[in-house]
Formats: sequence, structure tokens, C-alpha cells
Amino acid sequence: MTSNSTLLAPGASTSARTLSGIAYGAGAGALWGLVFLAPKLVEGFGPLQLSAGRYFCYGLIAMALIASRWRAIRGRVSRNQWINLFWLALAGNTLYYVLLSAAVQMGGIAMTSLVIGFLPVTVTIIGSRDKGAVPLRRLLPSILLCALGTACIGWQALAAPAAGTTTGQQLVALACAIGALASWTAFAVGNARCLARLHDISAHEWNLLTGLVTGAQSLVLIPLALALEGTHHGAQEWMRFAVVVSAVALLASVVGNACWNRMSRLLPLTLLGQMILFETFFALLYGLMWEHRAPAPAEMVAFGCVILGVLSCLAAHRRVSPQPHA
Repeated sequence: MTSNSTLLAPGASTSARTLSGIAYGAGAGALWGLVFLAPKLVEGFGPLQLSAGRYFCYGLIAMALIASRWRAIRGRVSRNQWINLFWLALAGNTLYYVLLSAAVQMGGIAMTSLVIGFLPVTVTIIGSRDKGAVPLRRLLPSILLCALGTACIGWQALAAPAAGTTTGQQLVALACAIGALASWTAFAVGNARCLARLHDISAHEWNLLTGLVTGAQSLVLIPLALALEGTHHGAQEWMRFAVVVSAVALLASVVGNACWNRMSRLLPLTLLGQMILFETFFALLYGLMWEHRAPAPAEMVAFGCVILGVLSCLAAHRRVSPQPHA
């Protein structure tokens, strides 16, 4: 892949950068939505095993892709950047997916998507404090639409909870989903700001370095996962597990993260937050396909709110013509 600096000409208009950023955001959301399905595809495996397997594969893929240019890259990565990579890998990958997998398996895709759907709100509120950002008052219509949409999804999830779950499990699942929300909010904001300060490292190289650090973290997680969640699975189950985590690692962690990093350099942080809605949309879509059902009226209203929320945020940015991250 080419570096993000060659993605658009330096003189490209704000609208061209915005459209390109939205396209990358939609692609990232479509691929990231797959991570909500993985816990359902291999329900016999626990959240720690899913996270360890996915990120071990991610680390191997990143290692293979970065090997040929490792010597050139490592001299350009400072000590502070390695520290940032560690925390970003932990918040945006390892911890986030452990919590999300637990929430999906105990509370279902709909409920988890509801909570994660608040990401645009949390990221947008934080981003509105950046210098030159769109004032929060101009983002209120978008934030309210996002809140209404996620409330509709939440009402549907509570009215029709996941089969075979108890109230206690639903509460634990909700707590895990809220934890995932906080973890990924920290990652989205921190990663965007780190990318804005990069000069000698491309967005793709940053993604691969994140993969290396996440893969290293998975090595610590693997023995813990095997000890706490067991190994009582047949060969066919392990093969299915390997296929699922490898596919998620390649599509979501490598390709999806690359799309997100490119988008993060094209869009301001307040608009970046709205792009996370695509992940919510695709996660719900995949969930409906998995459950072989049509969306309920509340879910259809929520989808409409998602679309209107993104459009209203675009309108707010177009009025003030903000400068994207360099």
C-alpha cells in the first residue's frame, strides 16, 4: 500500500479529502463489523481465546508485511512512539476485543452494538475541544440523532434479549460493553492524535507496528486464555477457530485498520467520530443476517438516525470548512 501522503495531491480540496475519508471510514466499518460475528461463529471459545488467537494472527501478518523494511523503520520510531503503540494496542485491540467478545456472547450482537454505537458521541465530544474544531453546539443535532438511534437499538435489545441469558448475565454483558466503549474511545482519540504528529512513518507502517505490539501482547494472553478457558475442543473445532480468527485478523485488523488510519489523516477528529457509525451499522446488518430476520421497526428507525446523524455532521463541517489532520 502507498503511504497516506500520496493518497491525495497536496492541493486537493477539502470536499475531495472528506469524500475520500468517508469512503475509507465506510470500508473500515464494513470490515470491523465482522468482529461482532466472530464470537457467535465460535461460541465454544471464550473471549480471552478469541482475542489471543485473533491478535496472534494479526502479529504474524504484520511481521511478514513489515519484515522487508524493518531496518529502515525501526530507526524512525522513537521511545515515546513505542510507548504510545503499547497503550494503543492495549486499548484499541487486546482489552477492547476481550470485553466486546464477552458482551456479544452473553448479551448478543444487538445490545453490544447499542453501547458501541455511542462511540461517535464520546469521540465527537472529546474532539470538539481540539483547536479549530467545529463547536459542540453545531454538532448537537448529529449527537442527538446518534443518541436517538442507539436508544432505539437499546429498546429493541431489552425488549427481545438474547436467548438463554439471565438478568445477571445481561448486566455483566452491559458492563463489558461499556468497558469496550471506554477502551475504544481512548484508542480512537489517541490514535488520531498520534497519526497527526507522524512525519517519517506512514499510516500503513503505523498500523503494522501496532500489529507487532498487539501480537507481542497476545503471547502473554495465550497461556492465560488456555489456563482459564480450557482446551477441551476437538480438532474440527480448533480448525474452525483458526479459520475465523485468521480471517478476522486479516480483514479487520490489517485491512480495516489501514482504512481507518488513512481516514484519520483525512478527516478532523469531530467528523472521525461519526465514521464509527459505519461499524455499528454493519455489525447490526451482519447480526440480522446471522439471525435470519428482518429489522424490527425500532431498528429501522435507528438506521435512519445513523444516516441522518452522519449527514448532519457533514453539513456542520462543510459550513466551517475545517482543516483536516496533516
